[in-house]
This record gives sequence, C-alpha cells and structure tokens, in this order.
Amino acid sequence: MTQFSDFNISDTLKQRVAALNFIAPTPVQAGAIPPALEGKDVLATAQTGTGKTLSFLIPIFEKLAVSKSRSAAALILLPTRELAMQVEVEYRKLNPTSSAHAVALVVGGMAEGPQLQSIRRGARLIVATPGRLEDYLDRRLVKLDEIEILVLDEVDRMLDMGFKPAIRRIVGCLPQSRQTLCYSATLDAQIREVVREYLKDPVRIEIGSVLKPCENVELQTFEVEQDRKQELLEHLLDSTDGSFLVFVRTKHGADRVAHRLVRSGHSATQIHGDRSQAQRNQALKSFSEGRHRILVATDVAARGIDVKHVAHVVNYDIPKVAEDFVHRIGRTGRASAKGIASTFASVTERGDLRKIERTLAISMKRFRVTAPQSA
Repeated sequence: MTQFSDFNISDTLKQRVAALNFIAPTPVQAGAIPPALEGKDVLATAQTGTGKTLSFLIPIFEKLAVSKSRSAAALILLPTRELAMQVEVEYRKLNPTSSAHAVALVVGGMAEGPQLQSIRRGARLIVATPGRLEDYLDRRLVKLDEIEILVLDEVDRMLDMGFKPAIRRIVGCLPQSRQTLCYSATLDAQIREVVREYLKDPVRIEIGSVLKPCENVELQTFEVEQDRKQELLEHLLDSTDGSFLVFVRTKHGADRVAHRLVRSGHSATQIHGDRSQAQRNQALKSFSEGRHRILVATDVAARGIDVKHVAHVVNYDIPKVAEDFVHRIGRTGRASAKGIASTFASVTERGDLRKIERTLAISMKRFRVTAPQSA
C-alpha cells in the first residue's frame, strides 16, 4: 500500500484521512491495517513514533461503521493517562462529526462521572488504562459484552507496570469472538505468553529492529560526576538551540533539577507521578507549545508522549536498561527530523554504559568533563 487511498476503506474515511494530511502510510500502517480490516488478529512490534495509533484507529473506525450491531464497540488499553488522552484526541480528529459521548476516556486522576456517563450513553470506543477500568468492573459499573475489537497498545510497558492481572480480568469480561490487535516495542517471554493467551493465529508485523535507537539521533555521552551534572546541563542549554527533554531517575530529582534551572533563568517545567493530572497536562501543553523550553521528566514520560520537535534529549541519570534508553531518546529525531541525545554518566557507571552499547550494538561519542584546576 503506497497511499491511504489504496486501503479497502470507505470514501468517508479516505476523505477524513486526507483532510488530516495523511497521504502515504508508514510501514507499520501499511503492514497492520489490511489484515486488521479483514478481521484478523495482529501482533505488531514497532518503536514509538512509527504511526502505530493510526494503524489501529483506522480499522476500528471502519469496523464500527459497518458493524451489524449498533451497540458494537472497541476497547483500547494503554499504560498511561497521557497516552490514553492522546489516542482519544487522535480519534476525535478522525471522527470530528461524532458526539462527545462517541468515545469514553477511562483513566485515573480524573472525575469518574463524565467517564461513566459516556459509557452509559453508548460510547462506541473506550480508551482506558487497565487500573481504572478494572476498578469499574469490580464495582459493576460497566459491562464490556459488546466489545468487538480489543487493542493492547504498548503491552510491554503495561506488563512492566504490573497490569498483567488487571488485563486478564478485563479480557475475561470480553466476548470470546472479538478481534485483538497487540502492539509492543519488544517481544520477550512475558509478551509471548500474552499473545498465546489472547490472540488467535495473529498476523505478525515487525518493523525494523524493535530495540534500536533512531538513526536520525546523534548519540553522545559525557563522563561527569554527580555534583557537576547541573553545570553541564546548563552549558548544553547555553550552547545549543532548541527544546530539551531531560530524564531523571526520581520524582524528587525532577523537582530539584527543574527548580535549579528556573533559578538560573531557564524556562523549565517538570512532569512525574506525584504531580496532579492537571499539572501534568499543563506541563506537557506548555512544553509542546514552546512556552517552556525544557521539560524535566521521570520515565512516566518516556513512552507515549508525542511532543513534536524535541531537539535534544538528555539522560541526566543513566537509564537502568537498554530498552529505557531507546524509549527515552525516541522522543527526538521523529518523522525524519534530526535530534541529539546526551547521556551523563559517572566513572563508576562506565560498565552500565558499555552494557547499553553492547545490547544495542551502538557506539556513542565520548566526552569527559574534568574538574577545573585550582590556582
């Protein structure tokens, strides 16, 4: 499929896709959409930023439009509120004429009333995080017996976050005859178990290496001690143009780094698990709109948050595993744009750095930050 107009979809949907300026599908869209439209289960491994969202929204839109049952619905499960909110926004763009209740956003940290009201008024699409949806099921506030399509997006991340029991409970409430689309950045033993349990003879889509940094990103590492990281970060900010996404290990660390940057005259905000949903939304909005140049984040933001035009990702604290490294730096160099990823590591972390390089078969440019000589 070289263009969206080649897909076996309605003229209405073709017009809406064209109106959003989507012309040529990405590889994951070209691979996943045709079998999904045929009703087959799909297992796709692809990195963030490859167009996964549209690859399941288009089949959902088309299938619900032609379903014989007016109450037929689809369920998309995702690991984080932010990702769920973005998927809801993308669906509304694709379906601008639908009522406000055509899609229900079911996530924690937001009022229950509007979520339950949307479902009860017949939402055709439920976009949910597992924790909140399982809570509604436990309290018998919702039924899922009309779900014809299930999407498990970023399933590897959901398992990492401990959602496996919640997913099992949710899937147990769905019809056996449903269609299931599963997306993951990796395919380890845990994910293979999920595939065996929930998918039937899936069509396998694999887009490039599922554990490899984007080739558009220039990788560099700085050997620097902990007490000089802030100074190095500010040097990079002063000597480089563009927006910065800075990853730290802890919530306290995110607050500390952001506050220091603000005191130094930089425009910075932060996002982590202890901030309210309203604060997180506002931080993301101000960063994506350019009102803050710097967003300091814990790994809650490493996946799923699609902020365009991030020029520079900084691993202020080295990630624990290679997979987290890939997801962090995947925030830059998107859609063929160039990006820079800088990793700060102390002398004692050389081994951790080499392990990441070996796992990903990469070699980063190395720089050393030395202490100033005393007079």
